[in-house]
This record gives sequence, C-alpha cells and structure tokens, in this order.
Amino acid sequence: MTPHNAAVKRSRVGVQKGAAAPTSEPIDSAFQEKPRVGTVISITGSHALVMLDPEQPNDDREMRPQLGAIMSVDVGATIVLGLISAMSVPAPSLDGSSPALRITEVELIGEFTKPTVNAPARFRRGVSAYPTLGDEVHVATRDELASLFVVNGPASVRIGAVKQDTHIPATINVDEIFSRHCAVLGTTGAGKSCAIALLLRAVLQRFPHGHIVILDPHNEYSRSFDDGAVVFDPSNFTLPYWMLTFDELVEVLYPTRENYPEEIEILADLVPSAKRQHMSQTNRLAKLRGADANAVTVDTPLPYRLSELIGIIDKTLGSLDSNRNPAPYKRLRNRLQAISQDLRYAFMFGSLTVQDTLADLLGALFRIPAAGQPVSVIELGGLPPEVVQVVVSVVSRLAFEFGLWSNGAAPIALICEDAHRYAPRDPKEGFGPTRRSLIRIAKEGRKTGVSLWLASQRPTELDPTVLSQCNTIFAMRLANQADQDALRAAVPDASTSLMSCLPSLGLGEAIAVGEGVPMPTRIRFDALPASAIPSSLTASFTDGWSVEIEDSSFIERIVEQWRAQKMLTPDIE
Repeated sequence: MTPHNAAVKRSRVGVQKGAAAPTSEPIDSAFQEKPRVGTVISITGSHALVMLDPEQPNDDREMRPQLGAIMSVDVGATIVLGLISAMSVPAPSLDGSSPALRITEVELIGEFTKPTVNAPARFRRGVSAYPTLGDEVHVATRDELASLFVVNGPASVRIGAVKQDTHIPATINVDEIFSRHCAVLGTTGAGKSCAIALLLRAVLQRFPHGHIVILDPHNEYSRSFDDGAVVFDPSNFTLPYWMLTFDELVEVLYPTRENYPEEIEILADLVPSAKRQHMSQTNRLAKLRGADANAVTVDTPLPYRLSELIGIIDKTLGSLDSNRNPAPYKRLRNRLQAISQDLRYAFMFGSLTVQDTLADLLGALFRIPAAGQPVSVIELGGLPPEVVQVVVSVVSRLAFEFGLWSNGAAPIALICEDAHRYAPRDPKEGFGPTRRSLIRIAKEGRKTGVSLWLASQRPTELDPTVLSQCNTIFAMRLANQADQDALRAAVPDASTSLMSCLPSLGLGEAIAVGEGVPMPTRIRFDALPASAIPSSLTASFTDGWSVEIEDSSFIERIVEQWRAQKMLTPDIE
C-alpha cells in the first residue's frame, strides 16, 4: 500500500468509526514536512498576503501556486487552509528589469486539527488560530486534500474529482446537500442536467430507497436512471381538480383575478358546499379518514364533482331575489363549463368519475414504496405554460404537506428545472401559488423532510429568498455579469473569489460551495454513462436545413397535433 493510500485509509477509519490512530504511527504522513512556496507578509481577518519564494527552473509545475489552488499554513496546533484568490507582481522598474517579487492573496477558509496518537485529523470551517508574519506557506499536498475530502465518512458519495489534483475524489455530504437545499446554476449547455443526473445517480447508488420527484420541462431525464424511474406525461398523469387549493383553482379559472371579484367570492362560498354534498350523497364519510363534514373548508382536499358545483350554481340562480345580480353566477358557470372541455386541462378536469385517489396519487408520485424505482420524472415539455405552472404548484404543495403531516418520516427531494420560471424575482410574474409553495419549501422544508433542488441559467431572474436558502451551490459556467453578481450575493461561504473563474469553466466543471461539500473548491464531475445522459431537445439547424421536406402531409399532421394538444413524435431511427 502506498503512503498516499495509507493516509486516506487511516482518515476514513478515523471519521467513520471514531478509532484512535495506532500508537506506532505518531503522526499522519499527510502533515509531515513539505517544500515551502512562500511566507506570510500580511494578515487580515479573512485574507493573507503571501510573498512567493524565487522560482527555480527545476520546480515541478504541479507544485506551483495557481488561481483557486488550496494552500496550507502550519500555525502550530492546526493547519490553516486557504484559497488563492489573486496573484500579481509589481510593475516593472524604469530600467526594464523584471521584479523578482511575486505576491498571492489567500482567502482563509478553514483548518485541520493535527492528528495525534489519540485522535485523527479533522477539518473544520473557520479559523481559530491565525497565521503570523513570516509563517511558511505550502501548496496543499495530495494527502491533505484526500484527508479533507473523505471527512464526511459514510454519509458522503463521490461525484467527481478535485480540479487541483484529479487523483482526489470530490465528495458531497448527502444529509447536508438535501436537508439544506441545493442549486445547480449555469448557462445553457454548461451541463446542468448531466450534473443533476450524476448527483442523483451517485446518491441512489448508496441509498437506493429514496423518494425523488423531477419536474422536467424539457423531457430529458426519462432515460437517466435506467429502470429506476417512473415517467409521467400527459397521457398517464392525472391530477384531479379537487386537490387544488382555492388559490390554485382561482389562478386556473381567473389568472387576472382583479377583474372577477364577485365570481371569486361566489366560488369560495360554493366549493365547500359541493364537497359536503358529495360526501353525503355517496355516503363516503367513513372511508375518508380524518374528514369531518362540519370542518370542511374551501381548501380541504376532498373529492367533489364539477357537475355538482354547477348544479349548486343553477339552484342558487333559481332562488335569487330580484335585488341580486345573476350575471356573476352565469359567468362562473360558463367558465367552469369551458375549462372542463379544454383539452389542455384534460389531466385535471377530464375524468368522468370522481374518486378519492389522494393516497394512490401520493404513493405513485413520491415513490412510496420505491419498489426499485425511487425517481418520478414528470414530463412537462409541450404543455402550455399555465398548465405547467399548475402542475408544479400542486406537486410542490403536496410534497410539503405530505412532509408536514408525516413528520418527515419519508424524506422527499423535489428537483425543479428552470426554477426561474416558477419562482421569479418579480412577484407579479409567474403563477402566484407556485412561487409561494417553492418559497415555503425553501424556508421550512428542512424541518419537514422536503428538499428543494433548483436548476437555472438565470440567477438574476430567480427569487432571491429561494436562492439564499440553497446552502449548497454548484456554479457552472456563467458568462453574464449580472448573473455572476447575483450568484456572488448568494454564495454561503466566504469564497466569492472563486466566482471569478465562472466565465472560464469548462464543460462539466463547477465551483462547489456550501454545507454539502467539505470546502469550496473547483471540481470536475464524473462522466455519465452514454445511455444515462439527459436527452437534449435542441433543434439542429444544419440537419433540418440540409434536406427538403417533400412530405405533402407534413403541415397537416402538425396542425392536427396542434389542435389535439399532443406533441408530434417524429419517427426517427
């Protein structure tokens, strides 16, 4: 066994089992003497300036300080770690000679306690003992980095490699990344979907009985989990209207509610009556556990028929006195009839029968039991925006309510692609209930066992409250300056200097910061199997413009699919 492997193995044992180091080994090889690269010449509360030693021609390039590299300073009882955030040399002198002075700025991020005969080395964030002027500075060795990234023990999984040394695995703490929410941010094409698929696959390989729901607006995750996912699309996904809260129902019926106050007031009075009527007519009170007819409200998730609601409206119209205006009742009835026949809402209003399927829906949607398929992929591509918003609103609300009433007994992870569409910065945009539901999960989900993962290419358009609650962030390539600034404001660590690398990150690379990773660092994600790469729906202009469309019925078929509100499925080998 090599000294490097031995050091890693000892660190794992010390973290996972709490075993003391053998008395025959007084100190880990990870903290033995190593060549210095410079000395501390200035120190503040969170930064240190380091003057590098004169460069030697035979210096190993891997040992030279680079932007983003992790440095170490021995301060006695601990080893202080820091990230290089800037490098510079003074301006050339007037005689044209090149200065030998080289300065680097190091951002202090944490420290190792030195291993002893009774305790292994441990990493902790923050600095308790600061470097002093003249302290020697070193580039962190492979053994130090290996000891750092196995610190999470059995709760960690590998997701890639550390950019500074690709021999060191990059790991995440599963409990921290899920309980404190996560965000994967980057420009289009940076690899966000592949990163999410990789992260989830790595976690599920270690913990196969998870409960994960992916809101997939681009229909690209269906093949990313082999046989471990159940795919829901408009053809097999049913979300009964009676599961909607009153706010959600109003948003569906009257998106611009300012012009319909009378109809909304009437609806609030009649929906509870329709629910109680359905309970009494079908004699199902005994089967609806916990349901009390006297406690039914407009938001109680109880079945009722739309025809019963329309019947109550007709009955009310027949009993109105001459002083009441019947027009609002008629407009409400017409709106209910129109939306029940709208093909876009067939998954919600199209059923001819009404049954209490809440338990069945929750079990299928949240994969309880998982039965070897812990992932639900809800394909939203091709649906109108207002329909997508309704689905996201109801699914996210059901996840939170289930976590609340189950006391987190079956933790659920909700993966929200294109999150800026559902939780926009401007409260006037988007779908009100969806935004409120996601904000609620972001603020309170940790206590109810509901995790929120956000993916977005526009951090500036994302609600800052939601983004600020994501305590682990994987920042991929971002070229837009405004998006970079928004991300810097949301970074939970004192590691904003790493964000300067965002425009130059390669495909599959990310700046990982937050509670879910041992320390802020630049990583490269592992490669996904070719069969698991999320399918891209990007149209190829070169392919499409290279051949002539000679099918005379092509446009007719498109119009037919358009009118039927069904996505055209091309026959592609």
